[in-house]
Amino acid sequence: MPKLDRRDFLKVMGLGAAAGAAPLISSKALSGPKMPDGFYDVPMKGNVRILHITDVHGQLKPVYFREPNVNLGIGEAFGRPPHLVGKKLLEAMDIQPNTPEAYAYTYLDFDAAALKYGRTGGFAHLKTLLDRLREQAGGRQNTLTIDGGDLWQGSGTSLWTRGVDMVEASNILGLDVMVGHWEFTYRENEVLSNVTLFKGDFIGQNVRVKPDSLFGDEYPALVEKYDGRGLFDEDTGHAFQPYVIKEINGARIAVVGQAFPRTANANPQEFFPDWSFGLREDDMISLVKQIREDEKPAAVVLLSHNGMDVDIKMAERVPGLNAVFGGHTHDGMPKPVRVKNVEGGECLVTNAGSNSKYVGVMDFDIRDGQLKGMDYTMRPIISDWLPADKEMEAYINQMRSTTYDENVVESRRSDAFFNKSRVGKTYEEILGEKLAIADRTLYRRGNFMGTWDQVLCNALRHEYDADIALSAGVRWGTSTLKGDWITMEDVMTQCSMTYAETYVAEMTGGDILNMLEGVADNLFDPDPYLQSGGDMVRVGGLDYTIDPAKPLGQRISNVTLDNGHVVEAGTTYKVSGWATVNRTPDGRLMWDVVRDYILAKKDKDDVLRLPKINHPELVNVLSDPGIADYPGKAS
Repeated sequence: MPKLDRRDFLKVMGLGAAAGAAPLISSKALSGPKMPDGFYDVPMKGNVRILHITDVHGQLKPVYFREPNVNLGIGEAFGRPPHLVGKKLLEAMDIQPNTPEAYAYTYLDFDAAALKYGRTGGFAHLKTLLDRLREQAGGRQNTLTIDGGDLWQGSGTSLWTRGVDMVEASNILGLDVMVGHWEFTYRENEVLSNVTLFKGDFIGQNVRVKPDSLFGDEYPALVEKYDGRGLFDEDTGHAFQPYVIKEINGARIAVVGQAFPRTANANPQEFFPDWSFGLREDDMISLVKQIREDEKPAAVVLLSHNGMDVDIKMAERVPGLNAVFGGHTHDGMPKPVRVKNVEGGECLVTNAGSNSKYVGVMDFDIRDGQLKGMDYTMRPIISDWLPADKEMEAYINQMRSTTYDENVVESRRSDAFFNKSRVGKTYEEILGEKLAIADRTLYRRGNFMGTWDQVLCNALRHEYDADIALSAGVRWGTSTLKGDWITMEDVMTQCSMTYAETYVAEMTGGDILNMLEGVADNLFDPDPYLQSGGDMVRVGGLDYTIDPAKPLGQRISNVTLDNGHVVEAGTTYKVSGWATVNRTPDGRLMWDVVRDYILAKKDKDDVLRLPKINHPELVNVLSDPGIADYPGKAS
């Protein structure tokens, strides 16, 4: 199947024409509370302002997003941000309950608060806020806008355009610098094309060209793939610029890039055959030292997709960093963590949540080329309180009026799974399809099972008549309110990726236990450098008990099927799943599987009812301030 030509896509869309396009929908509420006076007033406290977003996951329109009620901290992370939820988070961040900030940063009273305040985020509203914050800083020339990655993936439109929709939206937004993770799950040539279209800088000190590609038989193909873009350094092996120097209001600011270090473990390497990843802490230490000596910047900041716990450890071990703007773990933290490094210097570690729901604002006071002070705040984007930027709104509406055609690529094997029923419809028509009414609020975010995850697992079991279903514990995916229609757009926000093929296989009970133990260690290893940054694998049709504080091999017990049968190590079970990083499965794409399940299982009143949620039983967690109101058994 032919590829989508990015430049032709942008030309055909007619970016300036929005006539007849459907308007953006910002909120379910007809009239919410009035915005508090000065809610978006952030006076400049210095002379350089950095504006930070991260983990947008393709969400250009306002969304609902429920924050977690379980975010456990292990070892030194116990009770430390971001491992605080609910009332404990409000207390630590000096936020009053029953406020817009409490709605934005916690799960508390989410259903009622969502109806009261409406949706959050949306690029048209984000653009309005960024422009205000730039104006309050004295003009865009005094600001730098940065993104921490996971920008191009997570929606139907980002999948169908191969991230081009997000690149163009980023250019309108005025994004200056970004790093990557899920960006690398498009093909290398697609990534390079998007980087070329992006008007800012795509950086990453820890993304390297593999030696076999740089010096072996693959080199001519590699050079052709880069095609004169000048993105990589043959001498150092960097695939992209490791850092950039930006002069902001007369001050030199160094921005070092850190892509997700475990990309090659978490995502299929076939998408990036020429690139390798890693923490590369020693390289980071040397690079920051070199920048300090050679570039003489007033400040050095790290734009990271490590995850917040990893960022805190790295800030402790890398001298010379003044601030870390983090991503990956989707933690909306209104206050930074202040870290002392090995040489006694202070570094502020931040994370700006997900889904364009927040903007982090850091002001630097720089005098005579020296950093004298830092001030940080964060503002949640309550969509109804910010008018939509007209240019961005026109772009989004027109992009969504694009017709889905036979040039669309959906997966690794799109020729086998191409859904011809979508051909000829606009993206808006496809995504606006109403499937069923939610019998409860559907959400994903949290260390363990979410209600949206249960829908996905139920769909897999239904498709394959399987005993057990497995779904990755990814943190992207928006929320659907109780009583709202589940739309195809909702489904796509849970499933949109380039390797969404489903599968069914046989696994022994021993294999299942080892899998659960391995994923639990990725999440709960006391050393942040050994964590993957996701959440626990979601398991449908099966219950288990977990003690997160135990060592590898001792966390999981009492593994039982929904029918009450104990899972035996030597017994074989039928297991369905999707999004495997290994071979391409033979099954249909996940969003079609989920859509068909919802349509088949809704009742006569169009309601999709979930008879059971497979919440695991948690042991030795009740003293942890990272858990509250857990719906399963906990002790």
